[in-house]
Amino acid sequence: MKKIFLLSLFAVSLFSCSSDSPAEEQMYFPPNDGSTTWETKTIADLGWNQNAVQPLLTYLEQKNTKSFIILVNGRIVMENYFNGHSATTPWYWASAGKSMTSFMAGIAQQDGYLNINNKVSDYLGTGWTSLPIAKENLITVKNQLTMTSGLDDGVADDDCTLPSCLLYKADAGNRWAYHNAAYTLLHKVIGKAIPTSYNEDVNSYFTEKIKSKIGMNGSWITGTGSPYNIVYWSNSRSMARFGLWTLNKGKWNGQQILNENYFDQATTTSQNINLSYGFLWWLNGKGSCMVPTLQTVFPIDFIPNAPDDMFCGLGKDDQKVYVIPSKKMVVIRMGNAADSSSPALTAFDNELWTKINALYQ
Repeated sequence: MKKIFLLSLFAVSLFSCSSDSPAEEQMYFPPNDGSTTWETKTIADLGWNQNAVQPLLTYLEQKNTKSFIILVNGRIVMENYFNGHSATTPWYWASAGKSMTSFMAGIAQQDGYLNINNKVSDYLGTGWTSLPIAKENLITVKNQLTMTSGLDDGVADDDCTLPSCLLYKADAGNRWAYHNAAYTLLHKVIGKAIPTSYNEDVNSYFTEKIKSKIGMNGSWITGTGSPYNIVYWSNSRSMARFGLWTLNKGKWNGQQILNENYFDQATTTSQNINLSYGFLWWLNGKGSCMVPTLQTVFPIDFIPNAPDDMFCGLGKDDQKVYVIPSKKMVVIRMGNAADSSSPALTAFDNELWTKINALYQ
C-alpha cells in the first residue's frame, strides 16, 4: 500500500510540474514570400527593462547607426532606423559578409564541389601568388577560412588580389593575420569549384543555395579596385535572416541547409594561434584574442561585456551580426563608423553590449 501511495504521489507531482511549467517558446521563422510579415515580441512580454530602451536608442543614434534589430526566438523585439535609413534601404555588410562566405564554402563542400583541405592552387592554378611553388602549395582553402595563409598582411593594399601583392610572410598555418585578399580570393575559389553551368557566378550559386532558401534580398557586388573585391549589400532584415539561420545551426524552418558538422567547425576555435577565430567568424569567451593589423595576443575575451557563447560577423564601420545561442538572440547593427576608427572590432562593441545588457540584466 505504501508503494502504491508513493507511486501515486510521484505521478501527481510529475503531472503538476508538467502542467504548471510553461512550454518553451517555439523558434519562429518569417515567411519567404517577400512580405513584411514578421512576428514580434515586446520588451514587456520578455520581462525586460523598458527604462533601458531609450538610453540604448539614444546611444545608437549618436554613434552613426542606420539600423538596429534584436531577435529573440526569431521574433523581432526591437527594430529601429536612424539618420534617414529605412527598412528597405540596402547597406553594405563589409567584412561581416566573410561569415556568409564561410557558410557558402561549406555548402560547396557538402555538394561535393570543394574540399577545404585541398590546396588553393587546385582551384586557381599555380602562380596565383608571388610565392615559390613549394610555399604556395602549402596554402589550403582552410587556411583562407582561418586567416592562416601566411601571406603578408603588411603590403600597401591588402585588398589587392594580384600575384604581385600576395607575398610570403610565413608558412601557411604558422601565423594568424587578418588578410583581406586571401579571403576575397575564396570567392574566386568557390566560383572555380562549382559546376560550369554557373559560369563562375558566385551570386547565382549563393542565391540558389542560401539567399532564396532563407528569404534574403541583396547581392554580392564587385568593387572598383581589385577584380575580386566583393561586398554584400542588403536591407537590415536580410542580415537578421542570416543571423537567425545561423542561430539555428544552418537550419531554416526545418530544412537543414548547411550540415551541422561544418557549422560546428566554423563557429569554434579553428587553430591554436588566435583562439577567438573560427572559419571567418569571431568568437567570444575564449580568454584571449588577436585583432586585425596586430600580432599581439591579448589575454582577454574578444568582447568582454558580451555573453561568453556569442559569435559574430564583424565588418568595417561597425557592421555587426551578433549571434548568442544561450539567449536565443540575434543582434544586428548597420551604419557608419561609430567613432573615428573603422576596423571590424572597435571599442564600440563593448560599449554597445553594456547598453544591451541593461535591457535584460
